[in-house]
Amino acid sequence: MPEVRLHGLLVCDDEDEAALIVEHLPRHIALTRQEPGCLDFAVERTTDLLVWSVEECFADRAAFDAHQQRVASSAWGRLTAHIERRYAVEGLTD
Repeated sequence: MPEVRLHGLLVCDDEDEAALIVEHLPRHIALTRQEPGCLDFAVERTTDLLVWSVEECFADRAAFDAHQQRVASSAWGRLTAHIERRYAVEGLTD
């Protein structure tokens, strides 16, 4: 099965949204990196203080799907659901 890669941007509208990211991102990163099948996970602030670069790699679709399900029910998922994501995903073959 092919790896699944996600890359793109997390884009905040204002400093309040950015503060949510700063507060909750360390735990989100730590939990994600512990997930089975997570090969790489990086979220880094860009020179625009309202934008983060996101790079993810999971071993296969099952690991990626499990990550998406965990995130949807997590504090991170609930608190940042309204923040814009500009993502592209590669490797999602059926």
